[in-house]
Amino acid sequence: MRRVILFDGVCNFCNSSVQFIIKRDPTAKFHFASLQSEIGQQLLNDYQIPKDIDSFIYLEGEEVYVKSTAALKVSKELKGLWKLCYVFIVVPKPIRNIFYNLFAKNRYSWFGKRESCMIPSQLDRQRFLE
Repeated sequence: MRRVILFDGVCNFCNSSVQFIIKRDPTAKFHFASLQSEIGQQLLNDYQIPKDIDSFIYLEGEEVYVKSTAALKVSKELKGLWKLCYVFIVVPKPIRNIFYNLFAKNRYSWFGKRESCMIPSQLDRQRFLE
């Protein structure tokens, strides 16, 4: 099953999150594409994802998950105690997304923004879609 994480490639927090996921995904289940890349834009079109979702999107097979649900679905697959975060899936999505939206809205002011998307290391490059 194809598992792709679309992320904001100019967001410092988002780039750090990708590195965090890579370190806790030793079997390389996840692949990545920045929302700003050609493949990211193509996936948004292919899956008919609204353009106003600009932070974290998880594609699992034919399913699309966004915002807090995407983050929790990914955490469930990570090595270590991060799997336990998935218990928050029982919190109603509108409540979870209040916190998610607040964080997403402020991510640039709290963590900064890059001028361009990150360039993955040679080792990680195969996990990024081109």
